[in-house]
Amino acid sequence: MASLSPLLLLTLLVFLHLPLPAAHASAPISIPGCPSTCGNITVPFPFGIDPGCFREGFNLICNESYNPPQLFLSRDVEVFHVYYNNKYSDFDYIIFDIFRRSIRIKQISPSGTIHTSVIASCFCYNSSSNYQFGTRAVTKLDLYQNLSIPYLLSTSNSLFVIGCPNQLGYLIDGQDNYVAGCTPDCRASQYSLDATNKSSIGVGFCQISIPSGVAEYFPDIKVLGNFTTYRKRLNGTTICSYVFLADSNWFHYNKSYLTRTEDFEVQLVLDWAIRNVGNCSYARRNLTDYACRSTNHDCNNSQNGAGYLCSCSKGYQGNPYITGGCQDVNECDLKDKYPCFGNCENTMGSFICSCPHGTKGNATMKDGCHKKDILTFTLKIIIGTSVGALFVVLACFGLFILIQKRRLIKTKQRFFEQNGGRLLQQINTTTFKIYSIEELEQATNKFSEECILGRGGHGIVYKGIFEDGTVTAIKKSKLMEEDETNEFAKEIVILSQINHKNVVKLLGCCLEVKVPVLVYEYISNGTLYHYIHDKQTLILSDVRLRIAVETANALAYMHTFASPPILHGDVKSANILLDDNLIAYVSDFGTSKLVPNDVAEIATLVQGTIGYLDPEYITTCQLTDRSDVYSFAVVLLELLTRKKAFYLEGPEEDRSLASSFCKAKKDGRFLEILDAQVRDELKLEVLEEIGNLVMQCLSKNRDERPKMTEVAQRLEMARTL
Repeated sequence: MASLSPLLLLTLLVFLHLPLPAAHASAPISIPGCPSTCGNITVPFPFGIDPGCFREGFNLICNESYNPPQLFLSRDVEVFHVYYNNKYSDFDYIIFDIFRRSIRIKQISPSGTIHTSVIASCFCYNSSSNYQFGTRAVTKLDLYQNLSIPYLLSTSNSLFVIGCPNQLGYLIDGQDNYVAGCTPDCRASQYSLDATNKSSIGVGFCQISIPSGVAEYFPDIKVLGNFTTYRKRLNGTTICSYVFLADSNWFHYNKSYLTRTEDFEVQLVLDWAIRNVGNCSYARRNLTDYACRSTNHDCNNSQNGAGYLCSCSKGYQGNPYITGGCQDVNECDLKDKYPCFGNCENTMGSFICSCPHGTKGNATMKDGCHKKDILTFTLKIIIGTSVGALFVVLACFGLFILIQKRRLIKTKQRFFEQNGGRLLQQINTTTFKIYSIEELEQATNKFSEECILGRGGHGIVYKGIFEDGTVTAIKKSKLMEEDETNEFAKEIVILSQINHKNVVKLLGCCLEVKVPVLVYEYISNGTLYHYIHDKQTLILSDVRLRIAVETANALAYMHTFASPPILHGDVKSANILLDDNLIAYVSDFGTSKLVPNDVAEIATLVQGTIGYLDPEYITTCQLTDRSDVYSFAVVLLELLTRKKAFYLEGPEEDRSLASSFCKAKKDGRFLEILDAQVRDELKLEVLEEIGNLVMQCLSKNRDERPKMTEVAQRLEMARTL
């Protein structure tokens, strides 16, 4: 039997006068089917052990050869066994053994810390100072450079230096930069090997904090003064000195450490976060990679380095990195944490604590409820009069609301008919829908800022999710002229019938508002503009040509096979969307025009984007299909060069990509401005053919430009070559 939704269950309980059950399903810790523990240590997602069970960079190792099994980071500590040369005052050493030692995990905290166990570096020598030996432990948290490393050394750690004679213990990072250091107090009057004295901070010991943002450290030590003379003067000085990082709240020094001669482990605290972006604001721009998956979550910027952490909102508990991971806390079952000495009612994210019937006061305090006072006759008259007056006020307010509601209904109906609703209702199709404004507000959380996908010259595009799970792109346009509104319905009828695999499908619209709102299919991978100009993205030349061919085919379809033909009017890389397979979709028909079959051009105000506009369109205000050809040629140049269509900086003749290309082509050096990858991957004859095609498309005389169908055919032939 299928389970009821929480909302339906609550409704049934209200009508049946049943109490709300207190039982709650346990919140998930890890992805279903993945191990959530290793020995006695909990492993919450985004951490994981098995493949597919962790976010990239958060993989851990569970070694079951131990009893109980032990959990380790997938990064190791480099441990050197070294022999120190005594000829010099500094510790020059020779490595005679090196091995990797895994970092053992003792605890993982969802608040962003990991408690680990690592080895302390030691530097040892005999009493006659003839030779030294020891262990040098090097911790490198960013050992694998191809991952977004989530770990940094926590500032709750301190650098500890133990041992005498006077020596500077210090840390350097992977670039040999000094991080921190200190020197123990080893004066003869202070120094003693009495291990019973435990209040000896500063005698043979020092401690100092470390800065934030450190991912690796190399411990080292440097003797101060004449090493041999000092040791003779301090008969019985320590055999080994130690330099290590450890949790400041965990390590407690006493003089017994001065007599140690062997390695020992210390507790080290790491700060973890989702670090592939700088903070929560940037993370929310890419919801596909956004780590906070559960509803009812909060995003918190990392306090140590870049990145962010997810947490369940107040009143919820669980794992915010898993869908459905944050679940409501039943405060009524947790009397110690949420005291209630009256009637407790759990609500989503909170609870209501009220005094029993017949009493009043503060039910969250012991003895906070007391019996209600008996009302006097005069007080009852005052209350009755007040209630009567309140009833009259509420009646007037209700009448006002009713009148306003009727006015709103009439306004919606007026806008609906003004925007051609009657005509659109006659469309006999199951793929086009007329939405109410309430449906769109619910899908976009009342057009919330968090749902914005992009802003353009003609309006704002929101991501909308309807009750059936359909994901759409909802375009809320700016004001239209009255003559444009009158023709809106006719144009929508035609646009809704466009059926091409590389054109964004118009799914429906809302006509109850002054400016109609359009609902398109959702394309998930952003715009071609961002894909081209993200310099870290590798774009194969074949992919570039395929995207160009798909875009050209879509425009050719609109020019030739749509009835009547459609002129886009604003072809640019920002109006070409890509899905997860990098398939191109032409979008944004805010400036598009329908062309009667017997008319070659349309007179209109110049609209479009600088760098892509047809020069002849700018001077004549006549929009033709060859205007789209010119704009497409600029997009093709963007694909081939990875340069922007227009730059505000630099010499005036180099600001336009189209002008720069034409000049370079005439000078016989157009290959120089192409992307290096394109020059390496495509044959010279293909580049020559595409270069000639672009020159024809960018001709100042529009009659010399080829039609879009010819452009698509020639690009397909070039791609075949």
